[in-house]
Amino acid sequence: MDNTMDEKAAADRIEDLRQQINYHNYRYYVLDQPVVSDAEYDRLMKELSSLEEAHPELVTPNSPTQRVGAAPATAFESYTHRLPMLSLSNVDSGDDLLAFDKRIKRLLGMDEDADIEYVAELKIDGLAVSLTYQNGRFVRGATRGDGFSGEDISTNLRTVRAIPLAMLEGKRGRRGEGATRNPGSIEVRGEVFLLHEEFRRINREREEAGEPTFANPRNAAAGSVRQLDPSITASRNLDIFVYGAGYMEAAEFSTHFDVLEAFKSWGFKVNPNIRIRKSIEEVQTFIAEWGGKRETLGYDIDGVVVKLNSLEMQDRLGFVARSPRWAVAFKFPPTQETTVIREIIVGVGRTGALTPVAIMDPVEVAGVTVSRATLHNEDEIRRKDIRIGDTIVIQRAGDVIPEVVQVITEKRTGAEREFVMPDHCPVCGGDVERPEGEAVARCVNIACPAQIKERIHHFASRGALDIEGLGPAQIDQLIDRELIHDPADLYYLTMEELLTLDRMGEKSAQNTYDAIQGSKSPTLARLIYGLGIRHVGEHVSQVLADHFGTIEALADTPEEQLSQVPEVGPVIAASIAHFFGESENREVLRKLQEAGVTPEVSKPTEAHEGIAGKTFVFTGALERFKREDAEEKVRQLGGRATSSVSKNTDFVVAGEDAGSKLQKARDLGVTVLTEQEFEEMIR
Repeated sequence: MDNTMDEKAAADRIEDLRQQINYHNYRYYVLDQPVVSDAEYDRLMKELSSLEEAHPELVTPNSPTQRVGAAPATAFESYTHRLPMLSLSNVDSGDDLLAFDKRIKRLLGMDEDADIEYVAELKIDGLAVSLTYQNGRFVRGATRGDGFSGEDISTNLRTVRAIPLAMLEGKRGRRGEGATRNPGSIEVRGEVFLLHEEFRRINREREEAGEPTFANPRNAAAGSVRQLDPSITASRNLDIFVYGAGYMEAAEFSTHFDVLEAFKSWGFKVNPNIRIRKSIEEVQTFIAEWGGKRETLGYDIDGVVVKLNSLEMQDRLGFVARSPRWAVAFKFPPTQETTVIREIIVGVGRTGALTPVAIMDPVEVAGVTVSRATLHNEDEIRRKDIRIGDTIVIQRAGDVIPEVVQVITEKRTGAEREFVMPDHCPVCGGDVERPEGEAVARCVNIACPAQIKERIHHFASRGALDIEGLGPAQIDQLIDRELIHDPADLYYLTMEELLTLDRMGEKSAQNTYDAIQGSKSPTLARLIYGLGIRHVGEHVSQVLADHFGTIEALADTPEEQLSQVPEVGPVIAASIAHFFGESENREVLRKLQEAGVTPEVSKPTEAHEGIAGKTFVFTGALERFKREDAEEKVRQLGGRATSSVSKNTDFVVAGEDAGSKLQKARDLGVTVLTEQEFEEMIR
């Protein structure tokens, strides 16, 4: 690689590299069919980064190296759409759909019994955006807003990997006319969304950090795309499906389906389940099919959009008010329902967090009967003005916990009561505090029975001590019968005591007893995680274990020194110091030690030349290793395993379905290994 080439040669090579990388991004993120190895892709990215570093005057916003490179904004500017982003009229019954079909035929002067060609598309439940391209280059992205003007969120949309920064050369024109250049100017419409798996990951991280969780994937997507800091948007792994064009220069297409096919050839991601249907009856069959299997998709849909396929017919029908005459949205049975809040109770988690929960008249939502909905925290209750006795709208999407969407204030009678967050714990009566700057109030009594139950549940969970057969029902009974009061008491249980539990026969009691005794030699990281220290998740537990080596060394380290440990920082350090400063927690450690719970500390078995001193990140679904085993092997050979990719990362080992970490590694020029390559390295 020659970085001393003249500017003309560098410019030509940079453009060639960008085209190659854009194509490979399209193969990977849109088609899920890569045609080059990770190593080859890495070489292309490294060469491009190196050339751009040597020739900064050639760096452009649409370079693959610039996906995330802007400083946080202070506000979004308004953007007026060249053509309005109109809404669709809705129908929710077969009769309404037939009426739509008849109306179209009447307006077109067609016989009522004639068949007409439609395109049926899944209606993605996300955030509508417009993407503007000039001469094949992405120049602007905006929210729908009120349909006429939205917010310019171009910087954030650049971070969405499925959005091409440069359109591929593809076909333009009627079906069969062959490949030509893409339009000089085009505004593409699409829906940004989150996969359920990514939504759950984001909420897990927010919960671990003590932050309010998102209620549903749509809210999370909308909140992510409107972040002032684009690096936050980039971390959320947003996706997109495009579904149509607003303005398109010199459009030569005859059907809507042709436009979608062209989008694919230009590098855009189009939903794979779009179908042409020859009659409204075939459309109804499509709707019935997806109404029964929408939960299998991995993302949320709330209906099917039905569009006339013929663009000439669309033009003849035109628009009415704020919607087209030639399209309609068939809405699936609502995931929202109306009910009444009868009471608001407060639950207590293992860290003492108080969470208000609405107790409601039972109602069926999306096929599930629900009678409870989380209200998140006091601020959320105040923001929505939720009162006991209110008639409310609740929603449930996929496997998401039901939430209160809004209050129907028109149905208030005056008998409703405002909720007041208790200043004493509803379980133990202890003091409740709300730290400054936090949304969550907490019970400060570490001996609170509710906290004890949750702490012991956590201690025995799979990621911690992994005590098989000891589930919430058994733990609740043990606590209610005062057989245990803290996690250490588990190791002092006798067979006789276990046999007193409901539905606990001799064999199951023996299995549970053996599982408890068999958990006395956890790794130090598992023991630290099992203690349930606030802000200390599985990864930070491993960092602490690697750094301190023993639980005693960790417990005796002052807060100031803790904050100097890499990946810890002041918030986590304060939480650790507070935890070990409590006499009750020190007593638990003493009892664990006396019971024979002795964590295994992994020490490097040998200084492996290729591993020692190197930092590894594992991502995706691994087939040859369990992730924790692979990370442990790295540590044994003198290396370091972390959960996040940075410029200090030496290797990323990528399995199937590797996502943002793999891409970040590519962007930073970090070496990417397959599992086989990693296995060969550690031999």
